[in-house]
Amino acid sequence: MINLENITLKYGNNLALNNISLNLPEQAICGLIGRNGAGKTSLLSLLSAYRRPSSGTVSIFGENSYENKNIMPQIAFIYDNQSETENDFHVKDLFKTAAVLRPNWDASYAEKLINLFEIPVKKTLGALSHGLRSAVRVTIGLAGQTPITIYDEAYLGMDAAVRKLFINELLSDYMQRPKLILFSTHFINEMEGLFSEAIIIDKGQIIAHDDCDTLRSKGLAVTGFTEAVDSFAEGREILSQRSLGRQKEAVLFGELSEQERLDAVKAGLELSQPSLQDLFIYMTGKGGK
Repeated sequence: MINLENITLKYGNNLALNNISLNLPEQAICGLIGRNGAGKTSLLSLLSAYRRPSSGTVSIFGENSYENKNIMPQIAFIYDNQSETENDFHVKDLFKTAAVLRPNWDASYAEKLINLFEIPVKKTLGALSHGLRSAVRVTIGLAGQTPITIYDEAYLGMDAAVRKLFINELLSDYMQRPKLILFSTHFINEMEGLFSEAIIIDKGQIIAHDDCDTLRSKGLAVTGFTEAVDSFAEGREILSQRSLGRQKEAVLFGELSEQERLDAVKAGLELSQPSLQDLFIYMTGKGGK
């Protein structure tokens, strides 16, 4: 449904995205993971048709997406907006506006979410706490029922209990009405159970994109005596390594056959699989090489 080919995005002399190509399906919950300044929001702004690339093509539903009147109503870009532009608007009016702009708006579902998150619709947005403002935004995302829904840290103000409510509601709705959902998040351990796919972006380039099970299976922590770890890791991609006395741990990346796993066990090595968050940290160069 979404196709990016050789995308580059510059802000003046600053290269935000560097020759990115990406294909996304019609139905998935996809996590976009990267450190601050990696290019996550820049990529999402292209996917939401808000921005034109410096070079390359963005195609959504087979059409050029930028400011395309056929495409834009089919995309919701929900983000943690801290500007004061909307603060004077009453919450009920924001929902009315969203209903006009979204052809698939589900009014009864919106009412259910308003009650679930205990949103005071008669107040202005500026009078609400950060958590309630986040609840307003994710309600617009959920009730909008757009074929492409993008959440860029839209739930930062929510406490853990409300985030759990949001996650459960999103998953329940997705099971009934599948669509393409993209998440940019720093709550990786909390959210990764949702993701069917993950995109890891670093310094403006996509360094990994796969379904989560496959991606996690490529990461392997190997622990044992230093000589045995070094021998097993030779010729493989090492993401991280650390030593303590005669013991060593190396985090490797790449496919491993069943025979290779058996050989590792015979050599006295312990094997474990890093979480998606740990794998991301190692892959972006912060794992303690």
